[in-house]
Amino acid sequence: MGLFKSVKDMKSMVSAAPGLIDQANQMSANTRAMQQAQAYQTTGTAAMAPADVFEPIAGVELATFAQISAGLAQYGYDQTKAVGLAAAQGIDSTSWQAALDGWNQRIASHPAVAQRFNALYTGRG
Repeated sequence: MGLFKSVKDMKSMVSAAPGLIDQANQMSANTRAMQQAQAYQTTGTAAMAPADVFEPIAGVELATFAQISAGLAQYGYDQTKAVGLAAAQGIDSTSWQAALDGWNQRIASHPAVAQRFNALYTGRG
């Protein structure tokens, strides 16, 4: 009986893995963004980002992206809830995925975007 329970438990764990990996990646991206913003605030040495890096991605502005990202806290940062939160803002799943990928890339690449995201995410922006 123990062997079958172990196999069942392992199947459950494997099926949950992709969601957990996505959640970990999102949390990692958010952490990097906050670290970059903090480093920028501390040193002030990062170059300002060009204005076009603040342009909406797939129609999603940075403020909306930050609001949806922060809204995940009420769901324990379960990334599967992001599509629903985005839909409540009138954003379809394809546009949300493009915005998620694009904003995470910009946050990782531009300290000024990371700083602005951090301010919006924490409600100070």
